[in-house]
Amino acid sequence: MTAEGQRRRTFWQILLFAAGLLVLTVISAGSVYLVNKAREDSKWVVHTIEVENQVNALLLEVRRAESGARGYLLTQDENFRVDHEKAVAAIIPALDKLTRLSGDNPAQRQNVEKLSAAIEIRLGQFAQEMVFIRQGQPDKAVALVREAAAQDTTTRITTVANAMIQEEERLFRLRTANSDRSQTLAASMTGIGSGLVVVLAMLSIWLVRRSARARDEAEARLRDANVNLEAVVDERTADLREANDEIQRFAYIVSHDLRSPLVNIMGFTSELEELGGDIFRRISSLAHVSAEGAPLAPAGPGEIALEGADKQLSEDFSEALAFIKTSIAKMDRLISAILNLTREGRREFQPVKIDTRELIEAIVSTLAHQAAEAQAEIHLEPLPDLVSDRLALEQIFSNLIDNAIKYLKPGMPGEIRIRGRTKLGYAIFEISDNGRGIDPKDHQRIFDLFRRAGTQDKPGQGIGLAHVRALVRRLGGTMSVSSELNAGSTFTITLPIAWNVSNRNTDR
Repeated sequence: MTAEGQRRRTFWQILLFAAGLLVLTVISAGSVYLVNKAREDSKWVVHTIEVENQVNALLLEVRRAESGARGYLLTQDENFRVDHEKAVAAIIPALDKLTRLSGDNPAQRQNVEKLSAAIEIRLGQFAQEMVFIRQGQPDKAVALVREAAAQDTTTRITTVANAMIQEEERLFRLRTANSDRSQTLAASMTGIGSGLVVVLAMLSIWLVRRSARARDEAEARLRDANVNLEAVVDERTADLREANDEIQRFAYIVSHDLRSPLVNIMGFTSELEELGGDIFRRISSLAHVSAEGAPLAPAGPGEIALEGADKQLSEDFSEALAFIKTSIAKMDRLISAILNLTREGRREFQPVKIDTRELIEAIVSTLAHQAAEAQAEIHLEPLPDLVSDRLALEQIFSNLIDNAIKYLKPGMPGEIRIRGRTKLGYAIFEISDNGRGIDPKDHQRIFDLFRRAGTQDKPGQGIGLAHVRALVRRLGGTMSVSSELNAGSTFTITLPIAWNVSNRNTDR
């Protein structure tokens, strides 16, 4: 090789070396940059997960405090009070940690401010409830619980928390995509560099593996946290279910024990009525003695001839007894309703295939007399079949159809329509009428136990719709009403087409 060729080869070797060094430098710098970016993106992903977990942890403590307060109010069990106080003590630290974690996001900072205000109100309500309970004033505590429910403080907390979770889920998707994209670019550059420089390839692979290992560790920590969170939720759910069962047993025992004194009151009231009749007959006979001492002739068979103050006293006595009998009858109906509710709450549902149209036609036939008296026509449209509990469905539709007939407008022909459709594995039933309607402000009130809306001119104890909603929830469904005054009502029920114990709604 000539000196010129040697110089040319040396030139190309130097050029190739310089190009290789330049490529090595570019690939090294690019790989380091992309790996660091992927690591940073992974940190943000982990940060998003931490914020979401902290929101869930805060919600869990609020629910623990809510459950403890209600359990202590209902049972006076100190364990509930201790659990409530622990939950309350943990809420503020959890909120402070959430504030620190979400400080990088202006939208989340606004949500935290709303959440803090709602939690502060709820903590004040919790404190006042505990004061009333310790002072032996459970009625005031119950009233405060109802006031808190009316103000929807807990609902606001849940709504804001859900908004924060949705924001973090959005950030999680965005940051995960960024992290994946960074890792993909890093891997691509590493693959290209590995074909040029082995050392660069080995270094890039090591860095990528280390980044992937960090991500795997973060995912493992997340899985562990989720497992622990699920265990806590399951434990609290079991506690709530046990408390609910205890409440049902307590209601059954109390209502059953009330029957005995009520029967005694009824018996003694009857004896008092007979005794009162004897007393006023004696008064009448004494008041009608002639001057010679001989009693005058009675006013008539079965009559007590009284005058003046004696007559007024007899009328007041009869009126008082009538009030007592009316109150006894009302209390007896309420006790019977409570007993029926508790029995139904303990009954195990049996799923069977049901021809819904046949079931509702049977119900309509039993109510045909009431419909004829109310001048009402009941129209059945196509209805989907279900796999569900037959007795529960009979109670649900019987109550709703009976209410539709009962609350039609007097003197106006009634029209009741029952229709159904399916959507995404659920059957949706609508029972609509052209009756008197319900004021929108009473839409939630009508589902409360012993609460009724509108003019109280129809018989009932305010239990039917509460019982219907409880049955619908146990069947894994939902219930709602759409109505305006003097514009009729439409009750909508959504039930799973194929119900079984696994898709049973535990929120009951």
